[in-house]
Amino acid sequence: MQVLSSNPLRTREDLARAAADIIRPTLACLTPGKARMIPGYGSAHYSEDVAGMEGFSRVLWALVPLLAGRCAQGEAFWPLWREGLIHGTDPQDPEYWGDIGDFDQRMVEMAVLGVGLCLVPERFLGELTASQQERLCRWLGQINAYDMPRNNWRFFRILVNLGLRQAGQPMDEARMREDLELMESHYVGDGWYFDKATQRDYYTLWGFHFYSLIYAAVMGREDPERCARFVERARLIAPRFACWFDGEGRALPYGRSLTYRFAQCSFWAAMAFAGVTAEGLGWGEIKGLLLRNLRAWLRLPIFDRDGVLTVGYGYPNLCISEGYNAPGSPYWGLKAFFALALPENHPFWQAEEKPYMPPLRFLDEHVRLLLTRDPENRQVVAYTAGNHAYEHMHEDEKYEKFAYSTHFAFSVVKEASTLQKGAYDSMLAVKRVGRDLWHARSGCDSFRLEEDRLYFTWRPMEGVTIRTVIAPWGMWHVRKHVIYSDYPLEAAEGAFAVPKDWAGARPCDRLRSCQLAGADFAAAHGQQGTSAIYALTGYEEGQVIQVECNTNLLYPRTVLPSLLAQLPPGESTLCCAVYCDTGDLLPEKIPQEVLTLAHGL
Repeated sequence: MQVLSSNPLRTREDLARAAADIIRPTLACLTPGKARMIPGYGSAHYSEDVAGMEGFSRVLWALVPLLAGRCAQGEAFWPLWREGLIHGTDPQDPEYWGDIGDFDQRMVEMAVLGVGLCLVPERFLGELTASQQERLCRWLGQINAYDMPRNNWRFFRILVNLGLRQAGQPMDEARMREDLELMESHYVGDGWYFDKATQRDYYTLWGFHFYSLIYAAVMGREDPERCARFVERARLIAPRFACWFDGEGRALPYGRSLTYRFAQCSFWAAMAFAGVTAEGLGWGEIKGLLLRNLRAWLRLPIFDRDGVLTVGYGYPNLCISEGYNAPGSPYWGLKAFFALALPENHPFWQAEEKPYMPPLRFLDEHVRLLLTRDPENRQVVAYTAGNHAYEHMHEDEKYEKFAYSTHFAFSVVKEASTLQKGAYDSMLAVKRVGRDLWHARSGCDSFRLEEDRLYFTWRPMEGVTIRTVIAPWGMWHVRKHVIYSDYPLEAAEGAFAVPKDWAGARPCDRLRSCQLAGADFAAAHGQQGTSAIYALTGYEEGQVIQVECNTNLLYPRTVLPSLLAQLPPGESTLCCAVYCDTGDLLPEKIPQEVLTLAHGL
C-alpha cells in the first residue's frame, strides 16, 4: 500500500500510524457480530470458523499495545473488537467461538487475550458487564482442561493464566507452573530454545523469547528468579540473532512460517517492552533493527489491492504456505508493533536509531548456521547442515539449502520431474539417467560445523551417498561433493536464483557467453544482483535455467545459473565456486584465494 511504503517509520507516531493503516482494511472483513475477521479465501487444516477467530485475535497483537500505550490510533478500532469479544465468548450467540478440545488452534489465539487482560484490564474487563466478564474468563479457562503440544504452545496457556491472574480472575496456578517448567526443558544454551532437535528457526525468537519477555515484564516482582533467567537469555541471544539481519533491515529467509513476515523483528519489540538491552545492543541499535526490518517489509507488495495482508513472503504466494496458514494467519506479524505499549518518553523511543554491524563471519553451533556478510553489510548468507523438519510443506527447501541469502532468498520445488519445476537453487539435485525424479538433500547421516566450513554426509536416494564440504570466502563459497552411486546419474548444481525481469538487462558479453551450452560456468546479473557458478571439477556444461514462476520467495520470475554433469556408477567428484552479490557486475575471474581454498578441500 502506498500509504505504508511512504511511511518513514522513524518515530513512535509513525509506527502507530503504520499499525492503524494495516488494521484499517480488516474492518471490511469482520463478520456482522465482529467476532471473526475473514480476509480472503484459502484454507488451513482447521475450520473456517476457527480461521475467522484467528484473524480476529491476531489483529489484537497490534491493537493491545496501541491501547496500552494510549495511542489515539487504537481508539477507533477497539469498540469493534470489544463487540467481537462479547459475541465470540457468548455460548448463546451465533458467532460464539465454540468450545475447544485437545490440540485446538484456538489455544494459540487465546494468548493475545491473556496479554490484553495483563496490560489493559480496564478495557478487556472494565468495559464489559459482569456477565460478559464471566463468559470471557470461562471461555479462556477452557485451555486448562485440554491437552496441547509439548512445545512453544505451552506459552499460550501461560499467557492466558497470567492474564486471568493479573485481572484477579480464576486461573490454574499449577498448570502455569507445569508449563513454565516444561519450557525450561526446551532451553539448550546461549539463549536458544528449540521445539525439536533438528528444527531450529525463528520460533526461538517470535515464540519462546517474545512470550517469556512479556512474562518477565509482568511478573518481575512475583517471580524474580525465573524472570531474571528469561532476561539473561534474551541478552545472550540478542547479538547472535542480530547476525540474521543485513544493513538494509532484511532478515534471513529461513525455516517455516515465513508468511508471518515482520514477526522476524518482534523479538526486538519485546526487548524494548521488557526494558532489556544487551552487549553492543543499546536502545539505538535495537530500535534500528526493529524499524529497518519493518521498512524493508513495507516496501514489498505483500498486501492485496484492498490493503489486506496476503499469505506469502515477498509477494502473495500460496506455494510456500504450510497447512496451518489460513488467510488471517499473516497478521501474527503484528507482534512487531509491541513497542507501542511503551510511552513516548521511554528510552527506546528517545534513542537515536543506530546501525549495527555484526561480525563478517559467525558460527552459531546451536542453530547450526555459519553466517557471513559483506563488509558493507548489504547481504547476509547463511550456510547450514544438520537441520530438518518432518511435517511441513517444502521442509527440505526451508531448512536444507546449502546457502540462504537475505537478498536472493530461496526457491521451493513445484514438481521434481524437471529442473525448471524443481528450481534447485543452492542445491545439488541428482536423478538416475533416463528416469526417476530429481532428488536433493533431505536429512543428513552426519554433519560437522567448523569456523570456516561445513561437512555433511547425505543420501538423496537409494543407492547414492554424497559427502559434501562447503567453505565460504567473502561473497564466494566453494562446494565439493564426493558421490558414491550404484548407477549412472544426472546431476544439476544451482547457484542463487536471480529475478528474471532484470537478468541480462545490461549488455554484457560475459553474460551472453555464460548462457552458451557447454560453457564451464553459468551466471545471471542485473539491477537486482549477480549470481554465478563456476565449474572447477567434474561438470560438463553451464546453463541458465528458466525456472517455474512463483518458486522464489522474493521474486516471482527468476532464472537459475546451474552446472550440469553426467556421472558414472562408482565414485565421482564435483567441485564448484559460487558467487553472489547485490551489485550488477560479474567478477572478472575467480579470486586466487577461492581457487586455493578449493584446492585444499
